[in-house]
Amino acid sequence: MEVKFNNVYYVYNEKTPLSKMVLGNINTIFKEEKITGIIGKSGSGKTTLIQLINALIIPTKGNVVVGKRIISKTKKIKDINNLRYQIGLVFQMPEEQFFCQTVKEEIEFGMKYFKKSVKNIEKHISDALLMVELNDSYLNRNPFTLSSGEMRKVAIASVLAFNPKIIILDEPTIGLDNKSKNNLIKIIKLLKNRYKKTVIIVSNDTDFLLQVVDHVILLDKGRIIYEGNKYDVFKQDLEKYKIKRPKIIEFEQLVLQKKNIKIGYRDDINDLMKDVYRYVK
Repeated sequence: MEVKFNNVYYVYNEKTPLSKMVLGNINTIFKEEKITGIIGKSGSGKTTLIQLINALIIPTKGNVVVGKRIISKTKKIKDINNLRYQIGLVFQMPEEQFFCQTVKEEIEFGMKYFKKSVKNIEKHISDALLMVELNDSYLNRNPFTLSSGEMRKVAIASVLAFNPKIIILDEPTIGLDNKSKNNLIKIIKLLKNRYKKTVIIVSNDTDFLLQVVDHVILLDKGRIIYEGNKYDVFKQDLEKYKIKRPKIIEFEQLVLQKKNIKIGYRDDINDLMKDVYRYVK
């Protein structure tokens, strides 16, 4: 499912002039079955942007089109729950969205909340766990006793269970070690390649984003500064916006500047090492 922003502005108080907007003149498309990363320092408008997609807030001006539904001040959404059923939002800290005593109850909550009639609910829960590389041994465990990586997986499973078309991950790598990050990368790639989901990731972990996203949007002071292919955005001067470029991109740029060797852009350190070895020979 595609998401399109058309000349979107947002201010918290309608009496506030648009010149002091939280978001201003946002025109972009989150393409269907693609992974988009949103980067920007604190206060740049990242969280506000994803809240507009889920209709948690409504644009002050302009509109957001999610599939065939239009979110705007001038057009009331007939069935807002049906819209949100299509959008799975995984919060920054998983424990913030947990309030059940078992993993099973946590995962089935979404289906009950949206009052969807699902045949064989037990299978849906098991399938959702398998999609995040967990099994039925977790069903009766208390989600609050899990590791950070396991919590993140259960949080993702809880939205996958009702099969949304769009998955939004808010700062998904916070608190994760390298092993958990690598597991998360595998899951996100599966969401796109096997399950055909549109994935939106809010994160300033550019090393992580480089490995999973297709497209990147940089926000600053509520406006889009850079947007495009991840390599095109990540090779820009991001430091002035308080964002670090991925280490791989930094290395490739340094080789180009110091040795005048263009080794090409890579997502993975192993692929980069192969290129370095080839050029050294």
